[in-house]
Amino acid sequence: MRIKNKQMLTSHGDREGRRIVAELLDAGLDAIDPYHRVKELVQLENGRIVLHTEGFEMRDDPHSGPLEFDLKDVDRVYVIGAAKGVQRAAVAFEEVLGDVLTGGHVIAKHGDGVQCKKIGVTLAGHPVPDACCVEGCKKIEALAADLTERDLVFTISGSGCSSLMTYPAGDITVEEVAAFTHMMQIEKGVPTGDLNHVRTHIDRFKGGRLSRLFKKAHMVHLTTADPSKRTEPVLRNNYYDMFRDNFFPPIAYESSFQQAIDVLRKWDAWEETPASIRNWLLAGNAETENVCREEYESFGARFFGLIFKDSTIYPAVRRRAQELGYSCVMLSEYMEAEAREAGRVDASIAMTAQRLGEPFRAPVVLMSSGENVVTVGSETGVGGRNQEYCLAAAQRIAGTQGIVFGAVDTDGTDGPGGLELSGAPSCLAGAIVDGETVAEAKRAGLDLWQAMKAHATSAPLWTLGCGVEAEHCVSALDLRIILIT
Repeated sequence: MRIKNKQMLTSHGDREGRRIVAELLDAGLDAIDPYHRVKELVQLENGRIVLHTEGFEMRDDPHSGPLEFDLKDVDRVYVIGAAKGVQRAAVAFEEVLGDVLTGGHVIAKHGDGVQCKKIGVTLAGHPVPDACCVEGCKKIEALAADLTERDLVFTISGSGCSSLMTYPAGDITVEEVAAFTHMMQIEKGVPTGDLNHVRTHIDRFKGGRLSRLFKKAHMVHLTTADPSKRTEPVLRNNYYDMFRDNFFPPIAYESSFQQAIDVLRKWDAWEETPASIRNWLLAGNAETENVCREEYESFGARFFGLIFKDSTIYPAVRRRAQELGYSCVMLSEYMEAEAREAGRVDASIAMTAQRLGEPFRAPVVLMSSGENVVTVGSETGVGGRNQEYCLAAAQRIAGTQGIVFGAVDTDGTDGPGGLELSGAPSCLAGAIVDGETVAEAKRAGLDLWQAMKAHATSAPLWTLGCGVEAEHCVSALDLRIILIT
């Protein structure tokens, strides 16, 4: 199980409720390890690399069906990519392919240990890119120098790759992209979907350009994130719809330079954006545009999702809830709002359900996912969106019995990190709170309201035994659990 500090989390407050929420969070976290999914998908059989594709394809994939490569026709096999937790998938490739694997390179997040033995690893910046991101991209780029049609390239992308796989175009510097990213995502709280319109247009790899670079080889693209359309909570996205809503560098992305410019104006960020980025966007043309769907299809690549939430994290939470004696209801599949406001709203829903039995009748578990935002402004406190969500809910349910909130970023890191407390991780995964949390804080002399204002939630949550510490892995966005008894 990935939560490391369950004993601390369940030693106070509503102990039984907190235990149940911790169990449900752990069930969801444990279901999204790409190591096992790669081993299900990719196998060596009788001198062939065989991909057992059922359960890994997008809905209505026109290329649907088994896929295999005869080793007599393959000279080299590479694995490349970038994502939070990418090494879990890369290590699986190393074990499955053994001596067949030539090598490769992946970009993982600072703070991860190097796990790969044959595939090179660069540790780089996230959520704000740094020079290490470019260093890793250059190592990936070098692998494309002498490719032929007898080579096979597996790519791995997922949540976090938009920062980790940063290779600025033209004369844009990584320092300028870093400042731009901090301004947009941290200071202004711009949603990732909006930001990606810009990021794909100022990069040498994103927007399908990575596939263009490796097009001489056979390519198989895997993602550790859920590529399902955000507005469809159960059905997987249609294969072609994916091209209008994805952030995977190898995949075509039907966005335009004008859309990127429109995003900057929408968020009143045009004048604050570095001149090199503005000039690159204004000079954009057909030759520098993202790869279109038709060009991408000409590469003959296949695409597979390792972590479809409707077949991994969601059913895992539902099963564990049923084992514990609770029904489980999806409250919202893709929440995108200010974290503290989302926490207050969800707390009001929970209290209404407990008092009136509407819109849900207790006892019940409410599950939700998505990616809330925290508009930090000039504050420099250490915290995260799931922590703010929980603390806001804790203040709303203060003194209430029978309601417990838990929320984590499924990659195990909620926010940039930087916590410096004895025995604490640098970055919490999230938090678990209940109706006694505010009273516990008052007894400890902690001002939760000021912590929220300064976006410095990690220290008080850890001090109260409410901060979640979890092993790092891939991200399937956030997992939020509300227990109402």
